[in-house]
Amino acid sequence: MEYKCLVVDDDIDIAKTTAEYFNIFDLPTTYATSSEEALAFIKKNKVSLILLDINLGDSSGFEVCKKVRKESNIPIFFISARTSDDDVLTALNIGGDDYIKKPYTLSILLAKVKAVLKRYESQNKVENSTCVKITPAISLDYNYHQLIKGNEPIKLKEMEFRLLSYLYENKNRVISKDELFSSVWNDNFVGEGTLTVHIRHLREKIEDTPNDPKYIKTVWGIGYVFETLE
Repeated sequence: MEYKCLVVDDDIDIAKTTAEYFNIFDLPTTYATSSEEALAFIKKNKVSLILLDINLGDSSGFEVCKKVRKESNIPIFFISARTSDDDVLTALNIGGDDYIKKPYTLSILLAKVKAVLKRYESQNKVENSTCVKITPAISLDYNYHQLIKGNEPIKLKEMEFRLLSYLYENKNRVISKDELFSSVWNDNFVGEGTLTVHIRHLREKIEDTPNDPKYIKTVWGIGYVFETLE
């Protein structure tokens, strides 16, 4: 079976209500209420995006995310009532693409999910591998959503790929944080912490000295710029 979204939440009322709402708007969605059920479901079915709670009773959403990331780069949105910065940073550092705090509005959540799926699926329609050299040593592979350094692939999360491709496609232009929130996440309410973590991860993958970046530079008070010699 193929589903656009899998809701993983040990609160069956929240999980069921969210899935039913998404289905009303023609977004095939189902739910799981435990980490074991979720992982078993993902192995047997195709899922395009996961909405993942942190507290799952029998386990943690963090552990589920780590296991999924070993096999797939599909978008993962954490949804949780936990609001500490540590939880947000942990979620993003282990592979989450976004962090949505409960309680959430179903209509807004649906819009966020649809926007990400639209971008994700349109990018996956590329038939031929298209690699663009973004630094002298690294190419960006638009087909497989990864970096190529030498002959070695470097995995990118989906939001990392979208952020890096947007920065590169607008190279040598300062891009405000608001523009990145709107154009990459399609959401003006993304937290700055989410953007900061993704920028740091990209620097660790393409910069020789991440703490003194040569390509992805911060423009204090405004945003970021991808600098090249072109």
